[in-house]
Amino acid sequence: MKRLIVDVRPGEYSVTRLAPDAGVPAGLLDLADVLVSVTRTPDEVSIIAPSSFAIGDGSAEKGWRLLTVRGPLEFTLTGIMAALAGELAAAGVSLFALSTYDTDHLLVKQADLGRAVVALRAAGHELVVAPEV
Repeated sequence: MKRLIVDVRPGEYSVTRLAPDAGVPAGLLDLADVLVSVTRTPDEVSIIAPSSFAIGDGSAEKGWRLLTVRGPLEFTLTGIMAALAGELAAAGVSLFALSTYDTDHLLVKQADLGRAVVALRAAGHELVVAPEV
């Protein structure tokens, strides 16, 4: 695996589950300079957003920190998510993963962030930790 640059983004994120027929909360897609993801399946709507944004009636899991692989990554690259997930698993760090057109994102619990940074650095990746704002 080649050396990756991974940015540790500031702020806390939540993963929220809504009913499958729920609409996108008003204002959610207007958030700027943060990750927002909405995924609908036949069984649920999952939303990843900053914890400071009130989602409403969903079941939320708070306390996640966002790590973003610097991209854009070519679609022909293979094994990036598998390598990062394996390195974190070996350190006992669970994750919530998602990919976008340009890159890959990992969410790890705030309590595991230090171990995640150490594990990824030990694997040869560069971790850039943004200052909290």
